[in-house]
Amino acid sequence: MPGPAAISLGLLASVAAVLITGALGVSPVVGATGMSTNWTAYHGNRSESGIAPASVTFATPTLAWTSPTLDGKLYGEPLVLGNLVIVATEHDTVYALHAANGTVAWSTSVGTPVPSTSLPCGNIRPTVGITSTPVIDGSRAEVFVVADEVAGTTISHHLIGLALSTGAVLLDQVVDPSGSLPAAQLQRAALALDGGSVLIGFGGNSGDCSTYHGWVVSVSEIGGAAQTWEADASPGNDQGAVWMGGAGPAVDGSGNIWVATGNGSNTTGSPDGGDSVVELSKSMVALQSFTPSTWQTENAHDLDLGSAPPALLGNGYVFQVGKSKTAYLLRAHHLGGVGGQVAELGSFCGREVDGGEAFTSRVVYVPCAAGVTAVSVNPANSPPLRVLWTTSTLSTGPPIVADNKVWTISQAGTLYGLSETNGQALVQLALGSAPANHFPTPAVGAGLLLAPGWNKVVAFR
Repeated sequence: MPGPAAISLGLLASVAAVLITGALGVSPVVGATGMSTNWTAYHGNRSESGIAPASVTFATPTLAWTSPTLDGKLYGEPLVLGNLVIVATEHDTVYALHAANGTVAWSTSVGTPVPSTSLPCGNIRPTVGITSTPVIDGSRAEVFVVADEVAGTTISHHLIGLALSTGAVLLDQVVDPSGSLPAAQLQRAALALDGGSVLIGFGGNSGDCSTYHGWVVSVSEIGGAAQTWEADASPGNDQGAVWMGGAGPAVDGSGNIWVATGNGSNTTGSPDGGDSVVELSKSMVALQSFTPSTWQTENAHDLDLGSAPPALLGNGYVFQVGKSKTAYLLRAHHLGGVGGQVAELGSFCGREVDGGEAFTSRVVYVPCAAGVTAVSVNPANSPPLRVLWTTSTLSTGPPIVADNKVWTISQAGTLYGLSETNGQALVQLALGSAPANHFPTPAVGAGLLLAPGWNKVVAFR
């Protein structure tokens, strides 16, 4: 049970959220617990832990509303600030929905999406527009998205800032790194904020075609020159995608940035950024990294370590797993370079992992392709990593935790609430729309449990 200090901090945070949103002209919505809850970034916060406040409860979730059909597919997570739910589509449209009933408060078309036939490969059709999860800066009442756009025959990625209350465009800046081929780069990783800057991860299209690199780009929220870090930057090398199954860069308490990269093209010599966990400074300088000793094999066989993000456990350790079926426990202050793990767990879940985890300092809920899997993490134990359960529901969507349940969306379009103890389904909610797109993840805010469908948002309370 939380002590008085913890309760006071929680109340202060809730009061602050109400004051901020009210001052910005965005009315706070009071949820089932009587408090306002915001969800302004992928998995809810800078570390992307996916853990909702303890005050959030859903006694018996029932359908609250289904949004109108939107003009394109939804790949990102819904976000919430005050009385608005924000989503963005592959048709380059940003929508604000009324949290009370799901109707459209405003919508803004930010550009012309790119026909999938104009790209060298990929599996998003018929157009590629806004693929990543946006991010909201509540202090500015501004939402940021990255839109893939075409003008004539020119393809480019634009960082767009929109006024949260009206959808008016406040910023429009091309953010393709110098020397990159925009048609070969997919902006899949969720956006993140770090001290007044927007963080943008780039990788390649599905199929690893053409020439692309993994990039992390940092741009001020008011625009200006970008700072960049490039994976596999040595002459003749490429790939090393920063995509993380739709999760975004994680930001630690010092403002440093954590990403994991996909397979690079290099299979000899020394690694240079592919299949690695990398800590970056705010100025995009690589501070340290971890690369599995099997990196050459993983590069050669498309076994992205970075199909999921690093989970910053907050206790001095980092959990990382990807496509190779091996999970790693790393020291946050000393990643150790090649083969520097503290512990590893082989044959993990028997399948690949795609998307962001939900985690505390002791348990990580992992979106395994065989079904969400819970892992116990205790560096003092032998073994330090131990599988607790894999859900029998076969649901693979990146999970969040709210109301003592693990929430995940299946590809068939069902939202499950799983027991934290054994992974069994305690709640099963049909989304009532076409199957979800790749790596869908739910959100919590304004007293609602929100699920992205094919081209609609479904809300429960």
